[in-house]
Amino acid sequence: MPLLAYLGLGLFMFVTGSIGVVIRRNPVVVFMCIELMLNAVNLTFLAFARYAPSPLLLEKQPAWMAGQMAVIFVMAVAAAEVAVGLGIIMAIFRLKNKVDLDELSSMRG
Repeated sequence: MPLLAYLGLGLFMFVTGSIGVVIRRNPVVVFMCIELMLNAVNLTFLAFARYAPSPLLLEKQPAWMAGQMAVIFVMAVAAAEVAVGLGIIMAIFRLKNKVDLDELSSMRG
């Protein structure tokens, strides 16, 4: 498959996720859309690592490792984001018994 096919799929996934973040009001759905956007970035990292290896890597390390290391870092950040975000949502739900992104002003200092 050509690089353009992977980049097109990544673009479609990212645009779909960003539209979901803007349109939806349910925080769980917003987190799922953010995860979709992060997976689109992961796909483009891996595609570029496969088709355009970085010349800055050491001789002992394969070129595709740079893309995979970036993907692992993005996945770790996404897991931390979900854990913190869902903890905040659960704390707000316990206080108000409903969670709506438009009405979340309790987090303001």
